[in-house]
Amino acid sequence: MSPALIAALPFLGAILAALAGWLGRGAAALTAGAATALALAGLLSHAPAILNGTPVTATFDWLPALGMNASFRIDGLGLMFAGLILGIGLLIILYARFYLAPSEPMARFLTCLMLFQGAMTGIVLSDNILLLLVFWELTSLSSFLLIGWWSHLPEGRQGARMALAVTGGGGIALIAGMLILGRIAGSHELSVILQSREAILASPLYPLALALILLGAFAKSAQFPFHFWLPHAMAAPTPVSAYLHSATMVKAGLYLMARLWPVLSGTAEWTVAVAGAGLLTMLLGAKVALFRDDLKAILAWSTVSHLGLITFLLGLGTKAAASAAMLHVLAHASFKAALFMVAGIVDHATHIRDLRRLGGLRRAMPLTFVLALVAALSMAGIPPLNGFLSKEAMLENAALTTPLVALLALAGALLSVAYSLRFLAGIFLGPPMETRAHDPGPGLWLAPALLVAIVIASGLMPMAVFGPFVEAAASATTGTPVHAHIALWHGLASPALWMSLAALGGGLVLLGLYPRLRAVWEAAPLPEAKAVFEATTDALARACRRATDLLNDGRLSRSIFAATAVIVALAAWAFLTGPHAAGNRPLLPLEFAPLAGWVLLTAAAIATAFRHRNRVLALLLTGIVGLMLSAAFAWASAPDLALTQITVEVVTILLMLLALNFLPDETPRESTSLRRARDAALAAAAGIGAGLLAFALMTRDPAFPRVSDYHWAQSKPGAGGTNAVNTIIVDFRGYDTYGEITVLGIAALVIFALAASVLSSRTALDRLAGLKLARNAGDPHPPMLVAATRFLMPPAILVGIFIYLRGHNLPGGGFVAGLVVSIAILLQYIASGFVWSERRLRFGHQSLIGAGVLVATLTGAAAWAMGWPFLTSGYTHIHPWPLDEVELTTAALFDLGVFLCVLGGVLLALSTLSRLAQHTADREL
Repeated sequence: MSPALIAALPFLGAILAALAGWLGRGAAALTAGAATALALAGLLSHAPAILNGTPVTATFDWLPALGMNASFRIDGLGLMFAGLILGIGLLIILYARFYLAPSEPMARFLTCLMLFQGAMTGIVLSDNILLLLVFWELTSLSSFLLIGWWSHLPEGRQGARMALAVTGGGGIALIAGMLILGRIAGSHELSVILQSREAILASPLYPLALALILLGAFAKSAQFPFHFWLPHAMAAPTPVSAYLHSATMVKAGLYLMARLWPVLSGTAEWTVAVAGAGLLTMLLGAKVALFRDDLKAILAWSTVSHLGLITFLLGLGTKAAASAAMLHVLAHASFKAALFMVAGIVDHATHIRDLRRLGGLRRAMPLTFVLALVAALSMAGIPPLNGFLSKEAMLENAALTTPLVALLALAGALLSVAYSLRFLAGIFLGPPMETRAHDPGPGLWLAPALLVAIVIASGLMPMAVFGPFVEAAASATTGTPVHAHIALWHGLASPALWMSLAALGGGLVLLGLYPRLRAVWEAAPLPEAKAVFEATTDALARACRRATDLLNDGRLSRSIFAATAVIVALAAWAFLTGPHAAGNRPLLPLEFAPLAGWVLLTAAAIATAFRHRNRVLALLLTGIVGLMLSAAFAWASAPDLALTQITVEVVTILLMLLALNFLPDETPRESTSLRRARDAALAAAAGIGAGLLAFALMTRDPAFPRVSDYHWAQSKPGAGGTNAVNTIIVDFRGYDTYGEITVLGIAALVIFALAASVLSSRTALDRLAGLKLARNAGDPHPPMLVAATRFLMPPAILVGIFIYLRGHNLPGGGFVAGLVVSIAILLQYIASGFVWSERRLRFGHQSLIGAGVLVATLTGAAAWAMGWPFLTSGYTHIHPWPLDEVELTTAALFDLGVFLCVLGGVLLALSTLSRLAQHTADREL
């Protein structure tokens, strides 16, 4: 199975789970589980080759000129992380099916969960940093939906906002850092970047790139000082918490540090920043976990601590430490997911999460007690469980550093023993509580039981269960072969043995002294990270609000003035501080026709500014400006631009004429004489500057090759058309056009939605009721105009089709054709009225827009079947008898999508005006 398909399957599962929700909760869970299981099976099918050192890759061209390709790669590191994401994800789906209440929308929950799973899978399988960044941001968005799932709870909304703010802010820093890294390496492909260690370390941009990348990784993996968001994410349902804390989200930052380890590690900056932050986070998280009472809070802060442990190991920069980090990633995922599920079972059975109100459940819930016992002892690092193996490896690597670092690492291990045993004893030991709680059915205990089995098996047979994956992941992390030696016993000479014994003994002592320590903890005035975060965000919000109020009081004129003033000031600074030289192109002789056109254009523009209060006159003057620009394009041998400009101008004028029905005849006078003089001076400065800039450009030869020369030369051989303007639109810059028609469709739909909201608002309805539509003639629908427009309708449509068909080789194309047909329909509205015209439309405007975007998308995606980048057009020539040679090009289909989007957008705007007019007419009657 292709790595790309493995990454895509969770997203497909999200869609199918949403659709299967109509069949019930079980069908939705079965569909999501099947997609996850299929992706996991596809991943494991590559395991033999990957464990033997042969990565699996897949690459699809997207925008190769920009270095953006859909590149996927599975090596040892990707195999381990993707296996955790998909494997634990499958168990989470099973657990969630029976955990969530029947009233919860299971299909919607699983859709969000599968989006989260797909984003994480995409991160660990991406071989292109731009693609990785897309998935990275998607994890922040999808986790926001999951953490805030119970949006009716304040803590749910707050936790979701906090997680999005911190991880999203870190993501912005990461984008900048990764782009710098790609620039240094000269490629956006990770496989290339990982071979550029010397160039990266030698670059003066290395410290900046490292700082930005670590900001993103630390924020995502809750490292100090960004550790505070993760415990507040426990407001999510327990299945989300179990998944987020064990295999997803927080593991993304660890994965990124491991992935970039070959090119970023080994420097003093890396060691101090990564190992220092990891060690501090490990101690801070463990200390806070010891004094928390909420079950999920204890586990959340312990996650912070264990994430710090892994970060500390990665920061040491040695192969042995990297191998230990990979071992703890596996161990932590297994016992932490099991513990969160156990906490969910206890909460589900007793509806209590406060450790001070629990106790003695070992008799009422013996199976749950056994699961919790194994998982908690593993978290404490007790042999013969896998947590002991990874803790020993951590202590052994810490012992090779300085005595202070080794002592601090020992303190972290000691605290983990204390909070793990407190968690276990607080729930299951002590006097039994009065409750009817009992062990759940297999739907809830099966998933944690499988994880506990892995905890035991990997502890007793570490090399058989975890060994190959640790070696493969560590080898991919370090870029060199790593042979791990994972065993329960390393001999009496091992310092890790004595440090482990000290941690166990110290943890028991701490547990015995807990009441006194708790009193000291509660008496100590400690800063609350949540309060600091809220105070910081509130202060920033107030500062931004003050700045916004200062710069923008809601008036468009003020915003335009500020933006124009800044542009003029920057342009003036560039002119005054830059060099000046005369142009090297001779000026053309002045002719009468362009001079007359320039005079008319200038006069119309000035008249528009002076007579803008009369709305109809201002609209007519604006039309004159547009028509003069069309004439200028035609005079400058740009017939395509002239044709486009004149059709756009006609459509705009007609739409505005219809819209003026709902506006007063004149614009109210709002500006003082002084303000008008100020605005005129600024407008003059901007206009003169723009004119001088155009003059400077046109009187100089370009200092670099013009892209238009390439487009002109390749129009026929590369795109199969002699109309270079059209081939640029639908081929060379087809992606721009694709985005533009999509935005056009969205804008039209927004206008439609706004009109719907207006018609549902009582205030707006009252205002519409007071409108009196213009009645300037005795007959609002003159027969001559009606007859003429209906007679012109068929020829206009034929002209539009003709312009569409000829556009690839002669002036025309889908955009102009859509406008021509729109003009024909607009004239029907003007002549016969809104109601008559609207009732005779036989197709949906939204359908036209959707069909246009769909046709353009399918045309672009069809290039993938030929192995070409998205939106690459192809063409051929056929000789159908008895016709002459006929050219077939895929660009014509893309142009059809443009035609449909333009026509649908104009018609949707007309429909909006029709609804307003109809409502006004009905109220008048």
